[in-house]
Amino acid sequence: MRSISRTALFPLVALSTLLGGCSSLPSLSDLTSVTGEKMLGLITPYRVEVVQGNVLTKELVAKVKPGMPRAQVRDLLGSPMLTDAFHEDRWDYVFTIQRQGAAPQNRKVVALFEGDKLKSLDVPDDLPAENDFVAAINTFKPTGPGPKLSLSEAERDKLPVPKKATQPVQEPTGAVRTYPPLEPRS
Repeated sequence: MRSISRTALFPLVALSTLLGGCSSLPSLSDLTSVTGEKMLGLITPYRVEVVQGNVLTKELVAKVKPGMPRAQVRDLLGSPMLTDAFHEDRWDYVFTIQRQGAAPQNRKVVALFEGDKLKSLDVPDDLPAENDFVAAINTFKPTGPGPKLSLSEAERDKLPVPKKATQPVQEPTGAVRTYPPLEPRS
């Protein structure tokens, strides 16, 4: 019977140990949570930001009044996400966003028309103001105080005084040209 040397036995033991450890790894569904927070607690997988539809805010919707023509409503709110050939007097404005680190948002605004004029605008109660919307999707959280944007009077007094120009500014010299008028004078 042939014996296996110790140098050949070590790689076999190491390989069997590694393969045995694979059975104790969590399944792929356990690696990330439903929100995709962290994989194995170490890295965050990349998630594509999906933005669909028209961003409508309280300020924007307040500009739309009943009796406006369709073209003016389209100019203010944008093209509707859904128009139906069977319900041509109804426009649906749908907005969804899924951003990593922020709660997903879904909103729906319905514009109803009579002929060419806006009859009513059905707006959800949770429609945010513009600043609230930006704050809800902002995932950048600055640390520390923000930059100082203005100087105090004492700091302004410490600034060096700009030097005055010692030589007068000369007007440019060169050929003087005159051009005929583009339109005949009447």
